[in-house]
Amino acid sequence: MLKTLLKSLARKRPPFLWTRSQADGAARDANTLQAGLELTGEGVILLDENGRVITCNSSAHALAHTALADLRGADFWDAIPEDIAESHREAAERTLQERGSCRFVARYPFDDQWVDCMFRRHSSGLLVTLRDVSETYRAFRLLRASESCNQSLFDAHPQAMWLFDIHSRHVLTANKAAAELYGMTQASLAGFFAEALFPEGEGAALLASLPPGEFQQEMRLCTQKKAGGESMLVELAFGSVQWELRPAMLVSVTDVGARHLADSHLCRLNEELEARIEQCTGELQHNRSEHTAFTSAMLHDLKSPLHVIDGFASTLAERYGATLDVQAQHYLSRIQASTRQLARLMDDLRILNYLPRMSLALEMVDLAPLCQHLVNAMRKKAPERQLVLEMEPTLPVMCDKGLLVTALSCLLDNAWKFTSKKEQSWIKVGLQEGELPGEIVVCVSDNGVGFDAAYAHKLFTAFQRLHSSVDYPGSGLGLAIVQRVAQMHGGHAWAVPAAQGGASFFMSLPNGAELSDTYNPETEIIQLA
Repeated sequence: MLKTLLKSLARKRPPFLWTRSQADGAARDANTLQAGLELTGEGVILLDENGRVITCNSSAHALAHTALADLRGADFWDAIPEDIAESHREAAERTLQERGSCRFVARYPFDDQWVDCMFRRHSSGLLVTLRDVSETYRAFRLLRASESCNQSLFDAHPQAMWLFDIHSRHVLTANKAAAELYGMTQASLAGFFAEALFPEGEGAALLASLPPGEFQQEMRLCTQKKAGGESMLVELAFGSVQWELRPAMLVSVTDVGARHLADSHLCRLNEELEARIEQCTGELQHNRSEHTAFTSAMLHDLKSPLHVIDGFASTLAERYGATLDVQAQHYLSRIQASTRQLARLMDDLRILNYLPRMSLALEMVDLAPLCQHLVNAMRKKAPERQLVLEMEPTLPVMCDKGLLVTALSCLLDNAWKFTSKKEQSWIKVGLQEGELPGEIVVCVSDNGVGFDAAYAHKLFTAFQRLHSSVDYPGSGLGLAIVQRVAQMHGGHAWAVPAAQGGASFFMSLPNGAELSDTYNPETEIIQLA
């Protein structure tokens, strides 16, 4: 419709030749033209051949940001803001003369508005169309900023990366790390085809096997070529992306040659280490077997002469004890005491030597009657002792019965020994819940001489003594046996001194079961007369 109105306007005669009826017709045509201009969605300005405004619609008046109330008769470049005219007038007039049309985009900073101005010649002058393209330009600027940011991140990333077109296989771009890795410039690398970076015949098959479509990552171990023809072992990661609206493949390159050599060297070292460990294990087992055999033989061979010494000493005491003087009787008693001490030491050594060869046979055991039996046996050796044994009626625990009897014998003998100088001896045996689920802790406490907490770590070491062997005789192996039994059950042993004298010894049993329903929390005091 706009073109029709323009043609109609061009055919009209000059006003000085018009009749009244023709003038009325021209006025109607002008009104029709103005109405047509208002109906357009863009700003429209009609200029004569001299660049003066013939007419315009309200949208054009607003988009031109003019200070004039009426543009008609004004020069277009004088009507718009001065800075816009200075920026675009010269280039626009030159382009109009050369091509008959021109276009520029003017920015109005105060309103942050971008206006597209299009000039086209027609038979009566110039047609100027104005369009608000602010949203488009803002989106364009954001897009360009995003692309610039992505490009900067891509270029600065320390991982070597390049992209190639999925269809043409042409390398589109590469970052600085990739250029350094391949020994090329970024521009020269971008001029390659993807297959050229692979050894002859390897690239086409690999690239053809890559999955198309959405982003998918595939890790491939292969060989790549550098600028000088040198090959390198790399790990490639591929991912489908869009690059400048084209389907592309992003390739991440990691030189794994050094890592591959290190892995190979590490594998060789591991194999050598495993062989050495196996050899050492065999030697250790052989030495342990020899040590066990030697210890068993030694204990067995020492046992016979020890029995002979003990037998002759006992016979000497029975037959000639009355005829011996005091000094000789003292010597004889020392021989018998040393013989008993050596026999106890040999028994304990035999137990320590035998424990590692025992297999664990777990069963539910009540420790109360076992403790009672062990205390009764000790009580028969010293009936004059006054002892209070405190324990629960039942002490159920999951353990190896034989091993635990051995450990309890050592713990109770230890408590019996170190309470021997007390007028009233007291020993308590009980069970506690451990820190681990299902763990049971056996506790034996006494009111004996106790020990210095600073030396608690030495108690469970073989042949370590914190008290004189004259006052408290023993082999020095009892608590070491307790620790070994606890370790065979998967636990450990420890001790805590009491503030007012005495001590508590603990042995954890992680394999212990929960206390049975028959457990009675009420303490039973057993007085041994």
